[in-house]
Amino acid sequence: MQRSITDRMRGAAMLDVPTYEEVEADTTATGQAATVVAIVAVCAAIGGAGHGRAGIIGGLLSAFVGWLIWSGVTYLIGDKLLGGTATWGELLRTLGFAQAPGVLYALGIIPYVGGFVTALVWVWTLVAGIIAIHQALDFDTGRAILTAFIGWLAIVIPMALLGAFGGVMRAVL
Repeated sequence: MQRSITDRMRGAAMLDVPTYEEVEADTTATGQAATVVAIVAVCAAIGGAGHGRAGIIGGLLSAFVGWLIWSGVTYLIGDKLLGGTATWGELLRTLGFAQAPGVLYALGIIPYVGGFVTALVWVWTLVAGIIAIHQALDFDTGRAILTAFIGWLAIVIPMALLGAFGGVMRAVL
């Protein structure tokens, strides 16, 4: 029997390996994973209110684009480069649910403790992502960490270069 989205979110946040196996195998759970991404984006927007961060619409768009790119890059690195066995859909589902701890980003709005909570949730989500990669690609933890790290570099470096290019263009114009 399929568990509810809240049960799955709770299991994913608690780093429960059988939850990740369940969503990996359930081809109908991609919509639920997308819902998790949306909920977390809204929570991040709430937590970032008053801190000059993107609003809800911008946050939703960037969350979905980031989720799609992160899953695609992870698929290419883990499956094609490092020999894991997964489909892009399996990574979409597991990495979507790995964002479940992000509902606590809403606590970022609390003065004095919000920054600490946000940092803690970021690390928690990273660990959940490594478990998601481990389960979806069916390989050891070391290769899951390597996949996450290479994927992070593959995304962060081009984004940093684009940001630097944009800053130079603004200065010139």
